[in-house]
Amino acid sequence: MNRTTLSLIVGTTALAAVTGFAALNTPGPSGTGTAKAAAQLPVQRTTLVCPTPSTSDIADTSYTSFTPVTKGTDNQGQAQLQAAGEESGTGSGDTSGSGAGTTKGGKGGKGGKGGAGRKKAAKPVLEPRTPGTPVTGDTSGADAPALIGAAEGKFAPGWTMQETTEVAAGTGRGLLGVNCTAPDTEFWFPGASTASSRSDYVHLTNPDDSAAVVDIELYGKDGAVKSTVADGITVAPHSTEPILLSTLADAPQDDLTVHVGVRSGRVGAAVQALDDKLGGDWLAASTDPAGSLVLPGIPKDATSVRLIAFTPADTDADLKVRLASPSGMITPAGHETVHVKGGMTTAVDLGDVTRGEAGSLVLTPTSQSVPVVAALRVVRGKGDKQESAFIPATGPIEARATSADNSGKGSTLSLTAPTATAQVRVTASAGSGGGTEVSKTYTIKAGTTQDIAPPVPAGLKGTYALTVERLSGGPVYGARTLAATEEGVPGFTVQTLPDDRGTVSVPQADEDLSILN
Repeated sequence: MNRTTLSLIVGTTALAAVTGFAALNTPGPSGTGTAKAAAQLPVQRTTLVCPTPSTSDIADTSYTSFTPVTKGTDNQGQAQLQAAGEESGTGSGDTSGSGAGTTKGGKGGKGGKGGAGRKKAAKPVLEPRTPGTPVTGDTSGADAPALIGAAEGKFAPGWTMQETTEVAAGTGRGLLGVNCTAPDTEFWFPGASTASSRSDYVHLTNPDDSAAVVDIELYGKDGAVKSTVADGITVAPHSTEPILLSTLADAPQDDLTVHVGVRSGRVGAAVQALDDKLGGDWLAASTDPAGSLVLPGIPKDATSVRLIAFTPADTDADLKVRLASPSGMITPAGHETVHVKGGMTTAVDLGDVTRGEAGSLVLTPTSQSVPVVAALRVVRGKGDKQESAFIPATGPIEARATSADNSGKGSTLSLTAPTATAQVRVTASAGSGGGTEVSKTYTIKAGTTQDIAPPVPAGLKGTYALTVERLSGGPVYGARTLAATEEGVPGFTVQTLPDDRGTVSVPQADEDLSILN
């Protein structure tokens, strides 16, 4: 084998570890391509972006960073998050997002004041020290910026960031939580609104050194919403743009699906939904359009559940609606199916569908499979003591997923296995201020949802992370509910647990690479 072939193999392996994709056939003795079974290798770089937490002067925000211990990593690497408008002290700045700085954006309107100007290097907002132990940081007020972070080496596989904000009063009051997201080129947000009681912002954050150009499309009950200002929005390098959705619509719409498409570059995106009466929370993106969807972790004491669904296809979708309860699959009376017209947003009130038990909604096609996105708006409490949260459709935990911000009380882990029994291991990490990790194994029966009071680290000090690993059986879907009651209002937020994609499949060469000609 010559050096050129070896360089190709090494380059492809490195590319796979960073991007999550690789395909390579090495020449066999007869000149045909052969390869051994692919190996699972840890990713080598992860980029995350956290949106601007709040515009409230009385907001209190905490950030929690965590990387689970991953076999196969070495002792090298670093991770750090920079506030908007600050440049990473490393001086790096490639388009893969290793530059950790952002420029502070404006608040409201079509866009903010995002700009490409750089300030001098500043100390990171958070700088994780050891995989397996969370690191936390706090900030207060309306000036808390968006964050952009990069993790390399041992900190990259499964790196998770949680942003949690408490707002005591005013529009959007309550507990707001969001998982900081990896930048991408397309996002779907069913469940947004431009109703008079709502102030919904889509936050766009660009982690890279070149500008991103973004189109925003809105779809209501009658189809696409006319807008003259939603195309070609420029998000400057290392900047964030919070965009008020009502400025993009020609009339109020109770239920909208927001489609964010990136023409050039990439962004992180999330919708902040603020309600005058029902509090506020973050609406994370739904999983990619699919014929069957799972929306896990509906709180058992939910007083109202609203399903919002959309298909980007020209064909209508007919979906069977089932609830995975602790005892098995049930069909909600009066809501056996839902019809979703092509290109239009459909909303259905399911009421108190869980009836005091843990539950997850499972949507499957009645006949023809048509790609759909969906989310739930969940309300707890009654009267003037209500708060809302969102549960988007999510992907399965194929290997591992993590919830970063948990305390000794207030966390509920919800796991569902819609098609086949599965076994999982749940590990509570050491606390951010001390403690010893503990693990416990659970069996989730087919067609059921289990609400689990998660294990707590021995001698816990501070916050801790919960990592779920699927050990065997069918697909598992999960969500974590964080609850805190203030002045009688049941504040809560729900984050789904998609797979952390901490490893990547890399084809192995069929030849001995140790001998060079």
